Amino acid sequence: MTKMNQKEAVFQAVNQVLTESNVIIDFGESYKSRMTKEHRAQVNAILFQGFKAGEIELTKEYTDSQLKEYVSGLQTNWLNKDTRLNGGTKHVAKNPGSRAGSSDPQIKALKALMSTKNDAEEIAEIQAYIDARQSELNVGKTKTVNVNFDDLPEELKAKYSAK
Repeated sequence: MTKMNQKEAVFQAVNQVLTESNVIIDFGESYKSRMTKEHRAQVNAILFQGFKAGEIELTKEYTDSQLKEYVSGLQTNWLNKDTRLNGGTKHVAKNPGSRAGSSDPQIKALKALMSTKNDAEEIAEIQAYIDARQSELNVGKTKTVNVNFDDLPEELKAKYSAK
């Protein structure tokens, strides 16, 4: 038996719930805007049962409570990212880089230490260490930025668009 991938499972569950509820989605409309609390709960239940039955791919073992939490986040993730569900738009992260260094043990420890401090000087000192460590981790990574040179003031356009 072939297991369904998570993206497809969310897509099918959302469509099933909205179809059963007689909710019609117009072309180009985001499904998220039509999802009620009850619809989300029904989708979560379908996904939970699919994981428990082994019908949906899952690489990690979860307790039932962890799986319920995972399923809720999974649904939100694909409602935002799947172009079939989000109205055909490319997903852009709200806070890009907000998890930068989150897997680094040193940054984790520094952030934990910082959360225990109230003094602005101590917080600034710890933040400086976090920034330095993130810079170390980002060495060699190039940031891709698209600049629309037509929107720049003339003198900056002339100076930088030739480069």
